[in-house]
Amino acid sequence: MTVGSRTNGKSGGEPPRIGLVSLGCPKALVDSERILARLRAEGYELSASYEKADLVLVNTCGFLDSAKAESLEAIGEAVAGNGRVIVTGCLGVEAARIRERFPTILAITGPQQYEAVIEAVHAALPPRHDPRFDLLPPEGTKLTPRHYAYLKIAEGCDHRCSFCIIPKLRGPLASRPAAHVLHEAERLVKAGVKELLIIAQDTGAYGRDLGHAVSSFRGEEIRAHIVDLARALGRFGIWIRLHYLYPYAHLDALLPLMLEGAILPYFDIPFQHASPAVLRAMRRPARQERMLERLRRWRETCPELVVRSSFVVGFPGETEEDFSLLLDWLEEAQLDRVGCFAYEDVAGAAANLLPGHLPPAIREERRRRLMEHQERISAGKLERRVGQELRVLIDDGGEDVAVGRSYADAPEIDGRVHVAKPAGLKPGDLVWVRIAASDAHDLYGEPVAGETG
Repeated sequence: MTVGSRTNGKSGGEPPRIGLVSLGCPKALVDSERILARLRAEGYELSASYEKADLVLVNTCGFLDSAKAESLEAIGEAVAGNGRVIVTGCLGVEAARIRERFPTILAITGPQQYEAVIEAVHAALPPRHDPRFDLLPPEGTKLTPRHYAYLKIAEGCDHRCSFCIIPKLRGPLASRPAAHVLHEAERLVKAGVKELLIIAQDTGAYGRDLGHAVSSFRGEEIRAHIVDLARALGRFGIWIRLHYLYPYAHLDALLPLMLEGAILPYFDIPFQHASPAVLRAMRRPARQERMLERLRRWRETCPELVVRSSFVVGFPGETEEDFSLLLDWLEEAQLDRVGCFAYEDVAGAAANLLPGHLPPAIREERRRRLMEHQERISAGKLERRVGQELRVLIDDGGEDVAVGRSYADAPEIDGRVHVAKPAGLKPGDLVWVRIAASDAHDLYGEPVAGETG
């Protein structure tokens, strides 16, 4: 059997078949049992031979040199006997060694990476969906409307911000291989999703923990890097929106993708503050004057760029001067959308021990002042939209008014576009809207005659 020659599209609706080679200790055997239990629940069947399997899983051992040699021999037998092989287990941590010897391997994961193994199987051999019996649709269960979905590309975070405990809760950065992300995106698009919202705790760092390793998607090697991933996602022809981007230098490389329409011209960057003293206490980058220059360059390169951010006020030790500096920074930055939180202690966070905690009333008063300040900025920016024609993704239909969002608006957190005379528009429709009015948060308009899609 040649690599890539078999799929689960068999005649007669036969279920996909998985072969398994399990090596090593009883712990590895239990891992194999867990993986197979999940696959069996999804309708996969087991094959006792390489020839009748649609792909083969090899669960390896890597404790001793002799065990490594046995694992490599087993991988070689599976490649020779079937051709479509996924490797997991302890030897998976030596992925480069395995790839060098067996470059056609479909995927490699380390020990106890159950979800990664399942994702790799789904990518190489999607489960057969039978709507008469299956409890879940092919795209899984979503809590968002059918026309948009969140796509998580990584877990955890390597930063140590003093007000945050995410690294304690979710561990260090753990990125998904690019191919796994793209296969999930493909399933969502086939299910009717019109907008993918790309999320992680630190989206811009995507793939750093993997050494930006490549993985194969539809015959193309895609690097686990946010720029490469964004480019690949853009080929699906839907809205791609990036969230939670730390202001790394390589964000500049995303601007050409925005200009060519691969991703939306939308940056969500949590700046958190502008005062150098407060940022140092937060353990955040403390050179926001340079960020103002970057914002200026970004807008020169991509005039349609929209930037949203979030801030924390009332942080321990924040003076009135620090807060005033933040308001001045916002005036210069002219951000499009802003969220603001009054500081609160979080159990286990380092900031709890900082001196200078402010009374709750002062924290809340500063939050209110910042939002009033930003509201004037946002109202002015939205007013400049009047007379423009914007493409709008409809979220809610209605007889008199439909409600949707432009590229500048993420669901739930940004503004909305109210569309009068909707003429049967329904959720998921894309329509060009001529903007007639605005307020501090939303836009109002009517469809452009004959302009949909």
